[in-house]
Amino acid sequence: MELAEIREALKAMYGGENRPITDGNYDKSLAVKCINGTFVGRKTDNIISYRGIPYVGEQPVGKLRWKAPVDAAPRDGVFEAFYNAKSALGNGQLETGSLYYMSEDSLYLNVFKQDDAVQKKPVMVWIHGGAFEAGGTIDPVFDCHNFVQENPDVIVVTVAYRLGVMGFLHLSHLADGKEYPDSQNLGLLDQTKALKWVHENIAAFGGDPDNVTIWGESAGAGSCTLLPLVPGSQQYFHRLIAQSGSVNLTRSPEEGIECTGKLMEALGCKTVADLLKVDGEKLLETATAVLFLHQFPERDGRILPTETFDAYAGGAARNIDILVGCNKDEMNFFVSSFGLEGWDAWVEGRKKEKMARLPEHEKALIESFKKDVKGDYFQPDASLLSQSWFIAAVIRLAEEQTKGGGKAFTYYFTPEAADPIMKCGHAIELSIVFNHPEISDDLGRTFDETFCKTMRRMWVQFAKTGNPSLSAAQSPDGKAKQWPLYDRENKRVMVLDEFDIHPEKESERKIVDWERTYFLTNYYAL
Repeated sequence: MELAEIREALKAMYGGENRPITDGNYDKSLAVKCINGTFVGRKTDNIISYRGIPYVGEQPVGKLRWKAPVDAAPRDGVFEAFYNAKSALGNGQLETGSLYYMSEDSLYLNVFKQDDAVQKKPVMVWIHGGAFEAGGTIDPVFDCHNFVQENPDVIVVTVAYRLGVMGFLHLSHLADGKEYPDSQNLGLLDQTKALKWVHENIAAFGGDPDNVTIWGESAGAGSCTLLPLVPGSQQYFHRLIAQSGSVNLTRSPEEGIECTGKLMEALGCKTVADLLKVDGEKLLETATAVLFLHQFPERDGRILPTETFDAYAGGAARNIDILVGCNKDEMNFFVSSFGLEGWDAWVEGRKKEKMARLPEHEKALIESFKKDVKGDYFQPDASLLSQSWFIAAVIRLAEEQTKGGGKAFTYYFTPEAADPIMKCGHAIELSIVFNHPEISDDLGRTFDETFCKTMRRMWVQFAKTGNPSLSAAQSPDGKAKQWPLYDRENKRVMVLDEFDIHPEKESERKIVDWERTYFLTNYYAL
């Protein structure tokens, strides 16, 4: 079945379009008045979900393609909030959320809360992953019904944002590109605008606008760690949780311009005006072919600093408490997902494009590291890229945040899937933190229920208090979990072993190779 057919089938199963309610016939107890209208949710069991709420005044379509998002404008009227909006245009071969029906009309969010009258609940805002070029809030794993039912003391918001060439395309260097100064970081600006909407409206749902935690995985984690560096953003959130992603998932302006050149050559375009004439699906198809895993936010010196790690070290995020971590075998997810032939081709291309440019003494360090890696033929490269893309970058973020005077709690997740290639790969913890054990069946196993519940409770405790530690009374197994702050001397992390959650010095676990891989973070997404 072709992707287009899959999307149409999924639309028939899950789709729907929110419409205005003009006859006054709706459940007033499920209606929430916001700046841009009154939105009516649906209740299942004791959980109310509000889906497909627009957080901008105009959607980025037509003449607004590649323009910064527009503030939500005051609006009367009552509207259904029954259905997820369309996903942003994204690579359906990379992320489940992009298998669903897609559109450039995609800047919407969803709110999940328990049906009660409690006010000023902590708010957790989820930003999905997908390499900045795929994914969506409609992915079943991101349905927060189960999470909120178990943790009714928080409200959860899930946010969509522009992806790939729609959200991260450098245009200002082109002859007619001066009117598009933000195009290289629109996805981050979309997220900031969504956080502004949450700040201005979440109290009406019972949330506390002064206790907001942003939370994401992979590109979503990268987004969460970058957002404190976006001018004006910190007024909208107070903490962040970043699962397997850091500020290294970015590119330079030179790399951005190079990517634009490849896209335009493939499309036969010379100007922005030419690009505006290209259908969104064609843009997506072409970008997927020529820019796969290259479409990152840009260190442009305006929306983002030119050196993001240095910004943390300088205290740019010292007022934001952070919880960050990684999985033991991050890149094995990509080996399993791409298949061995696809993985081999991708790695060889990466070596030629990126690693070939390194100085000889650094290449020697890399080869030395790889020689010490045990396992299948693909494992040395997988372990190296696990370090450079995720593990070393997360540890460095904790180092720089601490150096800058901020607080960092750091974890190392170790449970494995049944798949001997996947092991403890990227994203396998998502079914745990969102309380979807049925989805973990795809990994060939389910995880220990008490362990899963403990992880979720620590995440919620951090969102509530800024500290993920649990007392014996709060801990699902009745045993206290004291999570130490990361410090640059002892470098303590919380090891999330399935049957033994405990703090440990990084040196005991040897999470990162300080001599042979840590330096790779200087090259960002190598």
